[in-house]
Amino acid sequence: MIKKKIKFSKINPVRYEFFVLIGFTIAVGAFGKVLGIWNFSSDWFWFFVGIGLIIEGIIALFKQRRFDRKYKIVEKSQD
Repeated sequence: MIKKKIKFSKINPVRYEFFVLIGFTIAVGAFGKVLGIWNFSSDWFWFFVGIGLIIEGIIALFKQRRFDRKYKIVEKSQD
């Protein structure tokens, strides 16, 4: 019986597309508010900014862990 190893990148639910979607929503919403098309609380703007930062941090963390597993970094001691 042969078992295939599933790569984490294939099942990763957090991807760049979601981050781009939130950024686009923030940009369109802010531009619409500046033009006077919409009138919403700035709390919603900061909510979406916070969500975007959380997603960016998660993506960076996953990529850093993948890099650390792939390339073992050996530090020399300064004796």
